[in-house]
Amino acid sequence: MTAVRTCLSKYVDFSGRARRSEYWYFALFSFLVSLAASIIDAVLGTDYDGATTGGLIQTVVGLAFFLPSLAVAVRRLHDTDRSGWWILIGLIPIIGWILLLVWFCTDSKADNQYGPNPKTGPTGHPGDYPPPAYGSGQYGG
Repeated sequence: MTAVRTCLSKYVDFSGRARRSEYWYFALFSFLVSLAASIIDAVLGTDYDGATTGGLIQTVVGLAFFLPSLAVAVRRLHDTDRSGWWILIGLIPIIGWILLLVWFCTDSKADNQYGPNPKTGPTGHPGDYPPPAYGSGQYGG
């Protein structure tokens, strides 16, 4: 829950870095909320006429999660020492998606222009700088 809380508290913060766990836990949370919204749409009958997927509640949830999902993806790219503009490669069908998936699964890089390595801190030595828990620090938790 701390990774989800961090992503939601950094709603439109495109600066800094996000660890793999922060990105993937938020992706899982977004998927589960979207699935629940789809089920609620089907039960309440608020799904769109003739549509096999989607509905009013799922649309609202998708809009609510769009910016935090984009922000955490950009911060994840920063963690792999790539510009956030690389997110646009996802517009290329299949090849772009595969590249993004590989980059999102890549381990954190050393300190870079986007900030210190969230795993090791500014010195680069594990143990010298234990990373803070998600949700702590500037954005509070």
